[in-house]
Amino acid sequence: MPWTFTDDVDAFLAAAGASLAARPAENTLLLTVTATLRKDGPFAFGTEPPVLGWWRGADGEVAGALVRTPPYLPLLGTASPEAVAALADALPLPGVNADRDTARVLAARWPRHRVDEEHRLYRLGTLVSPSPAPAGRPRAATAADRALLVGWFRAFGEETGQPGDRAGRSVDERTAHGLLTVWEAHGEPVSMAGRSHRIADMVRVAAVYTPPEHRGRGYAAAATAEVSRVAQEEGAGEVLLFTDLGNPTSNGVYRRIGYEAVGDRLLITAEPE
Repeated sequence: MPWTFTDDVDAFLAAAGASLAARPAENTLLLTVTATLRKDGPFAFGTEPPVLGWWRGADGEVAGALVRTPPYLPLLGTASPEAVAALADALPLPGVNADRDTARVLAARWPRHRVDEEHRLYRLGTLVSPSPAPAGRPRAATAADRALLVGWFRAFGEETGQPGDRAGRSVDERTAHGLLTVWEAHGEPVSMAGRSHRIADMVRVAAVYTPPEHRGRGYAAAATAEVSRVAQEEGAGEVLLFTDLGNPTSNGVYRRIGYEAVGDRLLITAEPE
């Protein structure tokens, strides 16, 4: 069966939305990216329109979905082996962000490639408060924090290899909806943690950042535990987060507060011959 592609996010979600929502953890990135496209328009992530695709099996059910928002690599959600095989012939791919096995299958079709990043997806099990608890307390970010937090978002982007051109918008959006938490110690903001809107009963923790001068004191763990607690209390069935596998410190922190590994994703870029 062929893939179907569109730049219309509503058409994509009408076809593939139920399939994505059925497995919200594995499709968390596609769910949040398409929610942003729906809210902010087709150029929310760049100057080119998105490419949104889905694949149906012989039974007519959607068994694969892809979202590409240039300049970012295409995101592949849950996909059957047949869908992955068909994708390789249906769309020229500059690379892919997919689960480890699928990314390797696609990369094997390219003459040369490089692995840019390895991420691990975690799901919150039983939340464990950091022990010992760090000094300070959490509070919701406010408009008065904007300049500081925009700088933190940009620094976070630099450390994680993400562009910082959406920093102001990200801070404003999360602050307006109570989705950004600041950890304050001794009267000074020392760390932050954000979360997504709840989509398909899923919330993803993101933008956890502590400036270098405040690290090693447990602030990030405490801020993450707080936004995770609030997400659960507000009814999220799945609370998720991604970590860079190259950062053993953050992986250890999240496991200690109750996060359990779900699986890994690779970001692989195809290189010219």
